[in-house]
Amino acid sequence: MEDNVTVVRTTSDNLDFRSLIAQLDKGLWERYTEAGPDYWGNNIIEFNPHVVLIYQDEISVGCGCFKEKDESTVELKRMFVLESARGLGFAKLLITQLEGWAKELKYSVIVLETLYKQEEAISLYKKAGYVITDNYPPYVGYSDSICMRKGI
Repeated sequence: MEDNVTVVRTTSDNLDFRSLIAQLDKGLWERYTEAGPDYWGNNIIEFNPHVVLIYQDEISVGCGCFKEKDESTVELKRMFVLESARGLGFAKLLITQLEGWAKELKYSVIVLETLYKQEEAISLYKKAGYVITDNYPPYVGYSDSICMRKGI
């Protein structure tokens, strides 16, 4: 990882986060044309105070966030790294930063959902210690969804 990398904790109101999410959504919609409106409704951005952004040379290149599921569990959401910045360790850095923040807030479990074609993401999460688990609400019954969990 290069010296010109900055990690910022922010909220979902951050314009760089919103820009990255728009690019994430566009790519997902193109890749998963079969997913219906019920599924995409799970990805609406609501206010979130737990967003991490990664900047390289002062340009936002990656994001992720988490939201509370219950008193001990958070859900990792909206993980994305620009294609031009992939392979540089930013996704791993995002996971580490989000896990650390969740742990600071006394959470002990992280869950996440990804889609079956996201092979690179699934591999990354497995390398980070996440294991596939039964789909949790609202993903129960979605055969395209892969849910994972990890104790922190």
